[in-house]
Parts: sequence; C-alpha cells; structure tokens
Amino acid sequence: MRRGIRVTRVHRPSVDVMRTRLCSKVGCAREAVTTLTYDYADQMAAVGPLGAAGDPHAHDLCRIHTERLSVPKGWLVVRHETLRV
Repeated sequence: MRRGIRVTRVHRPSVDVMRTRLCSKVGCAREAVTTLTYDYADQMAAVGPLGAAGDPHAHDLCRIHTERLSVPKGWLVVRHETLRV
C-alpha cells in the first residue's frame, strides 16, 4: 500500500439476488409479469410466465400491457394456460 492511500472494501450484493425486471414497452416503468415471444414463420405470439432470465429475443411485459396485447391480423396469440395476470 502506498503511503496516504486508504483501500476500503465495497460490499456488493450477491449475483444470485434476482433483480426486478421492468416492462419492455417504451416509457413504462411497471414491473414485468409475463414474457412475450414471437414466431414470425408461424405468425404466432406466445405469452407465458416471466422467464427465469432475460432473453434478448423476448419482451417482458407488465400486467396492463399483457392485457392490451394485440398482434397483426391473421396472427395467433398463445397464452400459457396457468397464466394469471
């Protein structure tokens, strides 16, 4: 240690602590409760429980945006049967 410099340890939370994920919709700061994924080839959108980890190809949604979800005409929305929003 150099003279005059004090080293202090910084406590950092454990990586195991799950952070609250927010809704992916622009301007929404609500907590995410579902995960939305798209299958473009089959023209299908799937909504299920919040995924265990964030996925760059999925969209986390809050309750309000899950309820308001709309898809293009001709697309199918598949909702996980145990989903309670």
